[in-house]
Amino acid sequence: MNVLIIGGTRFFGIPMVRRILENGHDVTIATRGNYSNIFNKKVRHVIMDKTNGNSVKNALGSEIYDVVIDKVAYSSNDVKSLLENVCCKRYIQMSSCAVYTSEHLLINESEFNTKNHKLIWMDRPTDYAEGKRQAERATLEFMDMNQCVFVRYPVVMGKNDYTNRLRFYMKHICNHMPMYIDNLEIGTCYINELEAGEFMAYLVECSISGAINGCSKGIISPKEIITHIENKSGKKAILSKNGDSAPYNGLKVETSFDCTKAESLGYVFTDISSWIFELINSELL
Repeated sequence: MNVLIIGGTRFFGIPMVRRILENGHDVTIATRGNYSNIFNKKVRHVIMDKTNGNSVKNALGSEIYDVVIDKVAYSSNDVKSLLENVCCKRYIQMSSCAVYTSEHLLINESEFNTKNHKLIWMDRPTDYAEGKRQAERATLEFMDMNQCVFVRYPVVMGKNDYTNRLRFYMKHICNHMPMYIDNLEIGTCYINELEAGEFMAYLVECSISGAINGCSKGIISPKEIITHIENKSGKKAILSKNGDSAPYNGLKVETSFDCTKAESLGYVFTDISSWIFELINSELL
C-alpha cells in the first residue's frame, strides 16, 4: 500500500514507520523538516507546513494514498488544512485518551462519541483535550466514519520521550529536589513507545474504523514508580507541597482503558510491569 505519514521522525513515530516498512509498504513522510529523516532513502520525505493548506497541496500534489496516518492532529483546523488537500482512501488519526471526560477503570471507546461532539473550527487551543476532540470531529466533515480510525492512547513512555515526564521523578529524587504529588496512591495506565508505534502500524492492515483504545495492561501509581527509583538509586524522594508539581498530577480516581476492540483484531498489549521498571532502570544507569 501507499502510506502517507504526517510526522513520524521521532518518539513512537520511529518504531511505527520501521514496522510499516518491514511490512512491505511504500512510505512517504511529511514533516516540517525540523528533525532528520533517519530512514533515508527507504522513504520519500516531503517538507510542508501541515497547518497551511497551500503548503500541503504543493507538497503532496494529486497523488492518491491508500492510508494517511496523521500524528499531528491537535485541532479542527489542523485536520481541515490536511484533508482538504490530500486524497486518501483511509485516514488514521493519532488522537488521545484525553478526549474522555470521566475517570474510572476500563473506559470504553463509546464514552466519547465523535460525531455527536459540537464542531468548532479552531487553531490549536491551550486545552489539549478539547483540541483532540475537535480534531476527531473535524475529520467527519471530510471522510465517512468507515474510512477513519481514531487511535486513543494514554501517556506514552519510552527512552525517546522528549517530554521527560518520567525523568522528572528520577531527576528530583537523584538530585534531592522536592516535588509535589497530589495523587501518590492513585494508579493509572500508560503505553510504551514501541507498542504505541507498532500498534498504529498494525492498524494499517486492519479493516477497522472508528475510535480504538490502546494501552498496557494494568495500572501503576506514582508511589510505585517513586519506590522503585528510590530502591535502585539509593536516594530518598523529598515530597513537599512547596515542591515542583509532578507531571502526572490531576487524577482523582484510578483510571484505565478498555482494549477489547484492539484485542478483537488479534493485538494484545503487554503488562505495564513487563517494561516500566526496566525503562526506569535503563534511565538510571
